[in-house]
Amino acid sequence: MAFSSITQTVAPNNAEDLCSETTESFTHPETSPLATPKPYVTADARIERAWTHWKNLGEPKLIVAPMVDNSELPFRLLCRKYGAEAAYTPMLHSRIFTENEKYRCTEFTTCKEDRPLFVQFCANDPDTLLEAARRVEPYCDYVDINLGCPQRIAKRGNYGAFLMDKLPLVKSLVEKLAQNLNVPVSCKIRVFPDLQDTLNYAKMLEDAGCALLAVHGRTRDEKDGKKIRANWEAIRAVKNALRIPVLANGNIRHMDDVKRCLEETGADGVLSAETLLENPALFAGFRTVEWVSDGEEGVQDGKLDQADLVVEYLKLCEKYPVPWRMIRAHLHKMLGEWFRVHPHVRDDFNAQSILSFEFLYDMVNRLRDLGVSRPLYVNNT
Repeated sequence: MAFSSITQTVAPNNAEDLCSETTESFTHPETSPLATPKPYVTADARIERAWTHWKNLGEPKLIVAPMVDNSELPFRLLCRKYGAEAAYTPMLHSRIFTENEKYRCTEFTTCKEDRPLFVQFCANDPDTLLEAARRVEPYCDYVDINLGCPQRIAKRGNYGAFLMDKLPLVKSLVEKLAQNLNVPVSCKIRVFPDLQDTLNYAKMLEDAGCALLAVHGRTRDEKDGKKIRANWEAIRAVKNALRIPVLANGNIRHMDDVKRCLEETGADGVLSAETLLENPALFAGFRTVEWVSDGEEGVQDGKLDQADLVVEYLKLCEKYPVPWRMIRAHLHKMLGEWFRVHPHVRDDFNAQSILSFEFLYDMVNRLRDLGVSRPLYVNNT
């Protein structure tokens, strides 16, 4: 199947019901025709298909990055309302996803408005990865392989950025999906300290069948994104070396950064993670006061604040239930500045072992009654 037809064929007739269904409904039968490997195609044909697919999706430029426990369906939908044009799921563990029905049901939900969508897995076994990918491919536009997680849990689990030391295994993961799925495979990587190593790595992924590459411009050891700037020059070098679409990740704090990143890297789109957690309206042009310079002209109160966004997020969570741990984490991020002004409200929040929507809405109203105001700002030009 050519990628150009995927976006018209993967959405099932009951797509509008998927948000409330368990992921067990997504399971392919063992007799699925997807089990048949695709016939060999030339490198030029693969590149053409990769671009046709990307263009059919509208060439999204503003993308929600994958975030463990944080880029779940309600948050993705909130970001999409405020300008995001595509999104990644949180990283899913391929082995647990194939073995555990409860994990599938709680960790992966989607709906018809949730497109274009990248479903991201971590993996170190090609067959297990393929089994997991087959369960989700009708409901996404890319199956993505996490090759960039730098955390210790990834080292212990032998996945993410720690596969940078095991390139033959990485190649086998990409080839397995590229040869057996009807949706394209994408990858998200970090850079090596040596630029040529990065370029060789990226080219290997492209040759193995990767149809889109997202590049986080930091190395595996550069974990603090607030202290260490991402290397946009390395991303530009990857973009210039490859023939497939390339996305840039790192240093996106507001829309001025988006514009500069696209110009300086030549990338086909940008990903944002940490900034979106604090300000899900980033891609609509809103910025927090942290990124408004004293005396900066052309900036005004956007008549929107993070409490407004929290209320919208909670309403989405009521419609599309997710684990409370995710909700708790988002509220800490979005209301962090508010909690710093009134830490007793944060302490009351943390003391709740069992949360309810009634408590959370009341907490937002309580902060407002205390006179907290942290508006988001927009350019008025």
